[in-house]
Amino acid sequence: MAQEEEIRYFVRISNTDLDGTKPVLTALTGIRGVGRHTASVIAAMAKVNGRELMGRLKEEDVEKLRAAVDGYAQKVPAWMVNRPKDIYTGEARHLLGTEVSTTLDEDINLMRKIRSYRGIRHETGQKVRGQRTKSTGRTGATVGVKRKKE
Repeated sequence: MAQEEEIRYFVRISNTDLDGTKPVLTALTGIRGVGRHTASVIAAMAKVNGRELMGRLKEEDVEKLRAAVDGYAQKVPAWMVNRPKDIYTGEARHLLGTEVSTTLDEDINLMRKIRSYRGIRHETGQKVRGQRTKSTGRTGATVGVKRKKE
């Protein structure tokens, strides 16, 4: 009878607890800033089988994954990162974890500060990306058509 292998239910990579019961490619998408394509590139860089369960990986494979996640932005072309040209430094960066939401908030505050069109739309709570607003995106009290009393 074969020895049943222990499974780790949580694997910690990049300050995120990943689900050990899922395959590597699916579990890596639990990190903010890592999608399916990025996860497959990270698994290939670490030379880890993407279909293997995350909790069954050996510790050295998990270390390879950690190193691949940390060095992702330096090893891929600029079009594959989620911030190809940083506003302040001009370099290509890939944001992970809480950096994603922090940087988004900073960018929105900068747009508000310089009074750009997008910043003003963010301030007033309107749609920002050119959608129509005549019939959708309405907030506040509902205004509808009233029936005539007979």
